Amino acid sequence: CLWALRLPAGSGAAARGLDVASYRERVRAMFYHAYEHYLESAFPYDELRPLTCDGQDTWGSFSLTLIDALDTLLILGNASEFQRVVNVLQEGVDFDIDVNASVFETNIRVVGGLLSAHLLSRKAGVEVEAGWPCSGPLLRMAEEAARKLLPAFQTPTGMPYGTVNLLHGVNPGETPVTCTAGIGTFIVEFATLSHLTGDPVFEDVARKALKALWKNRSDIGLVGNHIDVVTAKWVAQDAGIGAGVDSYFEYLVKGAILLQDKELMSMFLEYNKAIKNYTKFDDWYLWVQMYKGTVSMPVFQSLEAYWPGLQSLIGDVDNAMRTFLNYYTVWKQFGGLPEFYNIPQGYTVDKREGYPLRPELIESAMYLYRATRDPTLLELGRDAVESIEKISKVDCGFATIKDLRDHRLDNRMESFFLAETIKYLYLLFDPDNFMHNDGSDFDVVVTPYGECVLNAGGYIFNTEAHPIDPAALHCCRKRKEEQWEVEDLLREFYSRKKTKKFTLKRAPDHGEGENAKDSEDASSVKAGEKRNSKKSSHSLLSCPSQSFNSKLAVLGQVFLDNT
Repeated sequence: CLWALRLPAGSGAAARGLDVASYRERVRAMFYHAYEHYLESAFPYDELRPLTCDGQDTWGSFSLTLIDALDTLLILGNASEFQRVVNVLQEGVDFDIDVNASVFETNIRVVGGLLSAHLLSRKAGVEVEAGWPCSGPLLRMAEEAARKLLPAFQTPTGMPYGTVNLLHGVNPGETPVTCTAGIGTFIVEFATLSHLTGDPVFEDVARKALKALWKNRSDIGLVGNHIDVVTAKWVAQDAGIGAGVDSYFEYLVKGAILLQDKELMSMFLEYNKAIKNYTKFDDWYLWVQMYKGTVSMPVFQSLEAYWPGLQSLIGDVDNAMRTFLNYYTVWKQFGGLPEFYNIPQGYTVDKREGYPLRPELIESAMYLYRATRDPTLLELGRDAVESIEKISKVDCGFATIKDLRDHRLDNRMESFFLAETIKYLYLLFDPDNFMHNDGSDFDVVVTPYGECVLNAGGYIFNTEAHPIDPAALHCCRKRKEEQWEVEDLLREFYSRKKTKKFTLKRAPDHGEGENAKDSEDASSVKAGEKRNSKKSSHSLLSCPSQSFNSKLAVLGQVFLDNT
């Protein structure tokens, strides 16, 4: 029998008196303790080894922690270090190397990190080149890295291999078995690349892979967690929302929001029905056999803790909170989330007792707090700060917790600690961060294709917590070959003012005042012809016409018409 665990009555009361600003500064200090020791002891290696104060390459040889931490720097307000790191990466990162790299990890960490940094460059004070955001050195680096991954997609099914050699492509003896998440976690980064560069190949391969998984779901609507990408035969037939599957579901939702894509959202909603029917028990989610629906593993995996945050994105906040409270009880039991937790026994699973400082429960808390302002969610953030500092902090950074039962540590600090865990904690405690913009602040940027609006909020976080501005996808609509042919005209154009900062305020009825003047100044930008000046007051931003019943609301949330 399974019981839904509940927090004690009034457990959120303490969080009402929580000093949010104090915890925000403690999170900032945590970031710099880890970041500075990475720079001192591990750079240019991928990751810091905090127990021996040295570094190691793990997912390639990309100075991965530096790429992963870049947008976190700006979210913490450190524009000068952001600018410095951008220069370091341009000079020091090379993708023409004889290294076998994970297609999945390279995409979410490297491609995603570079795309996010590219889109945030102007805000960080980087001097961007003419044509930005449709061009730029970080965008070219992201495109180069993504092109190194494209050979993996050359399979009979369109589903990619899990590993690719960055110099030689897919090795002849490479295993064709890939996890579901490793196939379905590309649409956010690859569609962004296609929209910014004008090359459709990236979005095309990502969509083909998504549709191949959809085509091969079971008759009861579930997918397993490993499949042969050549034969499309399921090798591991356990179905659930956790390891090996997780970000496939995440990217159906986030891809639907980012691209305003009815098909992707419909696919997720169909999966969601099957997940509720076969895997959900008392607000827990178990693992079941994908063809029969019978329970195969009654365990909760720490990677599943992203699910309440994902539920909040489709407006299912009540169910999200109930599941979150279950997961939070596990955290309170151990001071972290063990990789596997046996639900009936209420304890860890053998050899899965560790906590590598994963972000997923904190991620869900951040999303749910934005939706509900429930103080219990701040309490989780407080507990996370206290636990990580007490158990994991060492002289050279923060170490993976090898065993939550006795607090033994492992000599590794994954790059996602700075990319995700710290970022979501900081955003939980920083309600006024620009990431939470409700659309009342925005920039108008002039590109070779006209004006576009950026930095208005609604950021879509990829599965490594790298934020993508969805408005940027509308800045570079035309193909590369349709760019202005007269380069002199472009450079002359960009020698003028190219960006105006707007804040939505009600202008005086008589058309006077500072806002009215700003509005007229911005609308008089020339691109070879005079544009009509705008009215003295601004109307709220309007989204492009949407052809389906999911609405993009503030904070990137989607609400269905019937909820």
